Amino acid sequence: MSADFDRFIGTDKYIVSPELRDVVNVSIALARPLLVKGEPGTGKTLLAHNIARALGKELIVWNIKSTTKAKDGLYVYDTVQRLNDSRFGGGDVGNIKHYIHLGQLGRSFDAEERLVLLIDEVDKADLEFPNDLLNELDEMSFHIPETEETIKAKKRPIVVITSNSEKELPDAFLRRCVFHYIEFPDQDLMRDIVGVHYPDLEEKLLKEVLKRFYWLRQIDGFRKKPSTSELLDWIQGLLAGGVTPEYLAKELPFAGALIKKEQDMEVLEAAIAQGAGGGRIGLRSRF
Repeated sequence: MSADFDRFIGTDKYIVSPELRDVVNVSIALARPLLVKGEPGTGKTLLAHNIARALGKELIVWNIKSTTKAKDGLYVYDTVQRLNDSRFGGGDVGNIKHYIHLGQLGRSFDAEERLVLLIDEVDKADLEFPNDLLNELDEMSFHIPETEETIKAKKRPIVVITSNSEKELPDAFLRRCVFHYIEFPDQDLMRDIVGVHYPDLEEKLLKEVLKRFYWLRQIDGFRKKPSTSELLDWIQGLLAGGVTPEYLAKELPFAGALIKKEQDMEVLEAAIAQGAGGGRIGLRSRF
C-alpha cells in the first residue's frame, strides 16, 4: 500500500461489517470506483457520506434521474446565458469559459484535494449512461471541445456508485468497478447499529424489538420488507408511545412505521391471523 493510502474503518454513526470495510479499502487502494448494491435501507448512500466523514474529505453527490445524461456530470455549456448577455450586455460573451460550468464529475476532477464522489442510483438513467462514463472513469479526464480544454483529475476521487438493480449494468462498466453487495445485517450487527442511534435503549426492549423485526422480515409475500431505517423510526415511535417489552411481546404497535404498502399490511394481518408469530399478536396502537 502507498504511504498516503486512506483507510476506512467506519464512523461512530455508521457501523460497517468487516467485508464492507475491506472492500472499501480495496477500492481506495486500487483507485477504482466502488459499485454498491443491496436492498433499500441497507445504507448504500450513507456509505459515501461516512467515507467522506471518516477520511475528512469533501463529498460531492450526483443524484441520477431517468433524464440524466453522462455529459451533465462533466460540464454544461450555458448557451442561453451567453445569448442573453450578447443581447442585453452584462457578460464577456467573447470568453466561452465564462459559460462553461463543471458538473459533479468535472468538479471532482478539478478539485485540488482528493474528495469523495457519490454517483447515486446509477441504474435510474438509460442503458447508455454507464457506457458513456467508461473512458472518463478510466482515464479520470475529459475534453471540452468548446474551449479545447482537457480537464484531468489532479487527485483521483474516491468514487462510490450505488445501484438498486432496476436495470442490468453493462459488463464493460462492471469490469472497471470493485463490487460489493451489502447483505442485510444479522441480529448481532443490527444490535450494534441500533446501539449507535439509541445507546440507552433498555436491553429487554431491544431484545423484543429485534425479535419482532426479524420475524417480520421472515414473512413470505412482502413486496417491500422493512429496512434498517424503518426499524430505527419504529424504535423512536415505540419510545414516544411508552411501549414496554411486555406489551411488545403481545402486540405490534405502529406497524405503519415498518410496513409501507397496503398489500404488505394485508400479508401481515394474514400472518398474524394464522398465528405465525408464535402466539397471539395484535396490531393495536399505544396512542
